[in-house]
Amino acid sequence: MSTDLRLGVNIDHVATIRNARGGGHPDPVRAARAAAQAGADSIVAHLREDRRHIGDDDLIRLMQALELPLTLEMAATDEMLEIALRHRPETVCIVPERREERTTEGGLDVAAGHNHLTRFVDTLSSSRVIVSMFIEPDARQLDASRSIGAPAVELHTGAYCEAVIDGDDAAMTRELARIVQAAQYGAEIGLEVHAGHGLTFDSVSPIAAIEEIVELNIGHFLIGEAIFGGLESAIIRMRSLMDNARADAAGNASA
Repeated sequence: MSTDLRLGVNIDHVATIRNARGGGHPDPVRAARAAAQAGADSIVAHLREDRRHIGDDDLIRLMQALELPLTLEMAATDEMLEIALRHRPETVCIVPERREERTTEGGLDVAAGHNHLTRFVDTLSSSRVIVSMFIEPDARQLDASRSIGAPAVELHTGAYCEAVIDGDDAAMTRELARIVQAAQYGAEIGLEVHAGHGLTFDSVSPIAAIEEIVELNIGHFLIGEAIFGGLESAIIRMRSLMDNARADAAGNASA
């Protein structure tokens, strides 16, 4: 079992708080630096079409300021493709996006959008940008992602996390099993498997224990916890929970 598990910290909602009042505080670039100091392996930012949180200037400043890799989450539109090619972040994660949604709702239907999405993967890959597809933990979507040439996927953990919050043990077991099976299958067909959406201190450990998952991307919960105890403290605790879960799983596998 691999013990390597990266943590990507999404700093979108630092910008959400800033934009609620205007001005420059709190600064998402400062949050990104704090995340790096606390043990994040990468920074994640979603440049939405309506610019509701991260803006174009934020992206420019993040690219200039960061030593860590940046993952740019974006919709599959020509505008976003042009921006990604101009800045060339380490990774682009293509996500579904609807203007009226509060947050990303479900995974991208790569199978249905095969022809449209192939152009984005080909163009970004030719510019040496790693492309990840944000998908449901479903074999059909994994096959489609591989078919269009995406080297990585991020499994949507939202349904599992909601079951944990609701205390629905049956749903939690079912959704966790889906993620485990998807991660195993994704690795078998040669994809790098990431996971994220809705993860908290209470829900992260079983996901972190899945050996085929090499990266977790977490944002909203960490920014929320920062209000009460500071961002660095929240990230350090999340990092510890991830690492302990992975180490425990590795120990059990070798016993």
